[in-house]
Amino acid sequence: MIIAVVVILVLIVIGLIIYNVTIHKKIQKFKNMNQKITNLYVVQDFMNAIGETSTVDEKIKKINDILIERYEIKYSTIVVFDGAEYQVKASNVDKKHWDTLKGLQDVEMFKDSIQTATPKYVTVNNDNERLPYQEMEFGRAKSAIFFPLYIDNVYIGYWIIESGTPHDFDNVDTTVLEVIKENIVSVLKTVVHQKTLETIVRKDLFTGLYSEEYLYGEGKKIIDQYTISTICMFKIINIQEINKKYCRELGNKVITEISRAVQEDLSSEYVFVRYMGPKFVIAFSGVETNSVADYLNEMKDKIESMKIQLTQEEMQELNLDVARRNKSMQENGDVAVPRINIVISSYYKGTALEEVLKKLEEYLDSAPTNESDITNI
Repeated sequence: MIIAVVVILVLIVIGLIIYNVTIHKKIQKFKNMNQKITNLYVVQDFMNAIGETSTVDEKIKKINDILIERYEIKYSTIVVFDGAEYQVKASNVDKKHWDTLKGLQDVEMFKDSIQTATPKYVTVNNDNERLPYQEMEFGRAKSAIFFPLYIDNVYIGYWIIESGTPHDFDNVDTTVLEVIKENIVSVLKTVVHQKTLETIVRKDLFTGLYSEEYLYGEGKKIIDQYTISTICMFKIINIQEINKKYCRELGNKVITEISRAVQEDLSSEYVFVRYMGPKFVIAFSGVETNSVADYLNEMKDKIESMKIQLTQEEMQELNLDVARRNKSMQENGDVAVPRINIVISSYYKGTALEEVLKKLEEYLDSAPTNESDITNI
């Protein structure tokens, strides 16, 4: 009888053990699934941040905010080497500590981490200690993980997370953190081309307008505030004739006078750039193609009714041969009368703006040399 009771108790204990193990596995599986879902949400948030119409620095800050919110990280800092110096691109740490945070590559304990491309975990044992890299911030962080960042095997900076609690990262899932780190690298790699465009944007010498590159950075930020916009490209089709018949200096003045005339009537909500040579682009933000017809007709009439000459003062700045030729032009009453060809197309937010511009440019370059019209493609 006693033996039977013992056997039953043993079976119950074994059953409970099996049940507990099963429950533990299910909980662990649920945690892993929940973590994967969280990671997917974070990746989605990253992609949304990349697609936002903002500067590279703003995107990196947004990504850092996502990390802090989604993973409940106390402090998170992304530092990137820009080719000249290390810069804190995003951090929720007080700015008075940034000089320390952007100099971690020179701290001995992190040099090996950078050389081997492996994370480095550091912590203290009690609240009275201080992390070795800290200088004036005695009580802020008590544990940290340092992640070196590489793009195509090239070291480009680091990501460091910190906590105010000793040993706070002892049991953290480093696999998840590695995934986050790779996502940060992917974002930095994606936005590097945008940063290049933001850096090379220049203003045109003659017109004072921004160059083509402006359209892909700050210009696109303005345009993409709306779902649909109209992109207009126009070309001065007789600029070569003006340069040849009169002089290049008069051709330059034609370009500047046209840009001035367009700017006078253009809303500040629209983007106007000198695209290339005699080509200009106007982005009518938030306006559909059928709503710009009247404006473009008026603009075309205004430009093609212009009569442009060099003044006496401008002629005096030219060399003797050119000045004589322009004096003859004025005496004969000769003036340059520009003619333009216009093409427009719709642009939808989220699509490739460069492809729309390419299509417009190809049309203007292949159009008959005497075509002076407004075409919707």
